[in-house]
Amino acid sequence: MLKRCIVVGASGGIGSALVRKLAGEGYLIAAIDLNMQAVSELCAEVNATGMERAWPFEHDVTDTETAQAVFDKAVVRLDGLDAIIYAAGVMPRITEDDYDTALDRLMMEVNTTGAIGWLNPAATRFRLQGRGSIVAIGSCAGDRGRRGQPVYCASKAALHTYLESLRNRLAVHGVHVLTIKPGPVHTPLTAGLEKLPMAIEATKAADLIFAAMARRADVAYIPLQWAVIMSVIKTIPSLIFRRMSI
Repeated sequence: MLKRCIVVGASGGIGSALVRKLAGEGYLIAAIDLNMQAVSELCAEVNATGMERAWPFEHDVTDTETAQAVFDKAVVRLDGLDAIIYAAGVMPRITEDDYDTALDRLMMEVNTTGAIGWLNPAATRFRLQGRGSIVAIGSCAGDRGRRGQPVYCASKAALHTYLESLRNRLAVHGVHVLTIKPGPVHTPLTAGLEKLPMAIEATKAADLIFAAMARRADVAYIPLQWAVIMSVIKTIPSLIFRRMSI
């Protein structure tokens, strides 16, 4: 049976790589993005390889009040739903002297409340049908409060905790919830950044995310060595961590 997946934030980076990966694995995909031109071109590319597998939908994830309506339209177009992946995210460039509430609010709205706006409808549907997979892309940055990006770190930490709560709530209903914590990935989000230790390509990230979905992991660091690195970083006392340039 064909599997059906919604990908939110599908027009570039990890999101577009996931659409291509899922299509190659035989999924039907509803590709959601604010950039309708880019996501339409992506779906046309996927569909040109054979049967029609991907359909574009336009949505601004900061508009949480309309997420349910677009979610419902996507489910109807797919004729059901087996999985949802929230891949939308922003990380505006700031310096250590910047305290820009407008940018901070944007990060929280896209990275956290946007995810809630899309994943709550999926959680409701999957609970009722007794199965389904919820996946969202967090970040290693959410494991500690880094000096360079206070609100980006906070937005991902909040997302991680929300996903853990969903996992605990939905496990008894047969619903799988997966938190992805990537290290640096070469995407438009990170373009121009000088320090990208052990960065991987978006296609590699998509492969690793799909593998984590298949084995029904709870949390997956991408790639795996970040699990070891972050386990060490999380043990560093705050008094020392605040003096480190990370």
